[in-house]
Amino acid sequence: MISVGIQLLSLILNCFFSFITVFSVYICGMENLTPTEERIMQVIWKLDRAFVKDIIELMPEPKPPYNTVSSVVRLLEKKEFLGHKAYGKTYEYFPIISIEEYSKRTFKTLLGDYFNGSFQSLVSFMVSEENLSDKDLKEIGAILKTGQQKS
Repeated sequence: MISVGIQLLSLILNCFFSFITVFSVYICGMENLTPTEERIMQVIWKLDRAFVKDIIELMPEPKPPYNTVSSVVRLLEKKEFLGHKAYGKTYEYFPIISIEEYSKRTFKTLLGDYFNGSFQSLVSFMVSEENLSDKDLKEIGAILKTGQQKS
């Protein structure tokens, strides 16, 4: 009975996550980010508000050229990940999409694209590939137990 309940819950969650992913891309215009765009967004999320020079300061060596970062930031604004406040000809950028929103969407995409929406496949992969310690497995078990008690 519990196995059937878990399978049903898994099916419902998979349908829900698929709907939410499609809905968020359609409604929010959230597109995929390139690796460069994602690196720049990570810096902006860390700073919360930033000028292009601030972004470059936090980027690893070799520092990208100012014009490159400026172009990428404008693309992120066009994709509706960033907004800006103008100070004359200088812009201060801020995130419109939070790191939490992007993380959820990215995780859902990862789960759907690489694990066929199966949490069991994801966990199985993590256990086999990440060499989880007994302590890690106990902590995961405790988290799952707490989650089941809340439902």
